[in-house]
Amino acid sequence: MSHNTEAGAVPHPALQTPYRDLDQQRETATLGMFVFLLTELMMFGGLFCAYLVYRTLYFPSFLEASRHMDLTIGAVNTAVLICSSLTMALGVQAAQQGRSKTIVFYLVITLLFGCAFLGLKAVEYYHHWHAHEVPGFNFEFSSSVPGADVGKVQLFFALYFIMTGLHALHMLIGIGLVTWITICAYKGRYTAAYHNPVENVGLYWHFVDLVWIYLFPLLYLISRMHL
Repeated sequence: MSHNTEAGAVPHPALQTPYRDLDQQRETATLGMFVFLLTELMMFGGLFCAYLVYRTLYFPSFLEASRHMDLTIGAVNTAVLICSSLTMALGVQAAQQGRSKTIVFYLVITLLFGCAFLGLKAVEYYHHWHAHEVPGFNFEFSSSVPGADVGKVQLFFALYFIMTGLHALHMLIGIGLVTWITICAYKGRYTAAYHNPVENVGLYWHFVDLVWIYLFPLLYLISRMHL
């Protein structure tokens, strides 16, 4: 439905210069979000390529290092993020229908899922720290697997912490954004005519979830495929 501002009509409070109507403003904002996500994809894509190159070169070491990943926490976190994508999608749908209370309900659940993910990731990081698996002077790793090298195992963990840490940072930013739109929804700022902030934050959230869908098999499952 078009929301054009006719001559003499009072413009919508959310309409900003230089847009002629809310539809044009929403389409521009959505395009901007997709361009931003493309740059994020290029950043993560570079890390994925680096990981795959080193995994191919040092496969025995990466295979052994992957056996020290906590598959249970990784699987639970995957399920948590999939559920969070569902609640975020339902929140966006509620925003498109102008149901403020329903928006708040689904966004709060999304926030809880996001916090649960970060909490589990913190527990997993603590386990790695306690096992001396954090790259640096305190790194310790012993293996009887032929071809496994401690230095190359440390490279695996370095890539692991870089990729999952960067992902956790994006998740933390996502939690901040969802908190912001939840407060705005509680104040009744979103209607069926104006809700593009919810849609754009939803796109960001889905992107962060999608990145984890790739991280999980790359880091956690390679050892399970070669038992």
